[in-house]
Amino acid sequence: MSEEKKPTPITMKEVQAKAEEKKCPLQQTLVFIEEFLAEPMCGRCFPCSFGSYEARIRIKKIADGTATDEDIARLKRISSNMLEASMCKKGKDTAKFIAEKIESGEYIGHIGKECSSKECITFFEYIIIPDKCTSCGICRDVCKDNAITGEKRKPYLSGYLPFEIAQKRCTKCGECIKVCPEEAIEFISISAEKEPAGV
Repeated sequence: MSEEKKPTPITMKEVQAKAEEKKCPLQQTLVFIEEFLAEPMCGRCFPCSFGSYEARIRIKKIADGTATDEDIARLKRISSNMLEASMCKKGKDTAKFIAEKIESGEYIGHIGKECSSKECITFFEYIIIPDKCTSCGICRDVCKDNAITGEKRKPYLSGYLPFEIAQKRCTKCGECIKVCPEEAIEFISISAEKEPAGV
């Protein structure tokens, strides 16, 4: 009976390639660390294993919009400790990747709830522009989360409930924006929406 062929271990080059499929430096770092933790990391040295898990916690906080400048400072300290104390090249490469992405300046923008790549969906929401909406109801029909409310327009009748997106229900799948024939749905920054007029 022939032995089963063992799967080829994931290399650090493959980890980096998968991370770079993302555009946002923060999302790139999150993917890199999660892929690293899933296989290439051996777990033999404390600075690398503990540092990677702690870095993932901090990066998720930034992506969720709950982080502060202190989390970035801690990430810098984590990557510095990993680079100095990790016993193998894999740990040092992970530390370098984290440090390089921090230096991009995008992390600071994320603390202000801004993601220039629009990949951190916590900072964005879909809204319906009333002046463009014709109340056709196509968006509501495709919404699997029942997050869109409103009434379809009928001839010779008035007093419709306008179409709106209930943000607490919306999972930001993007199906509504794909089907809107009037381009009446926009994906906007939450921070930009809440800025006072004239700013």
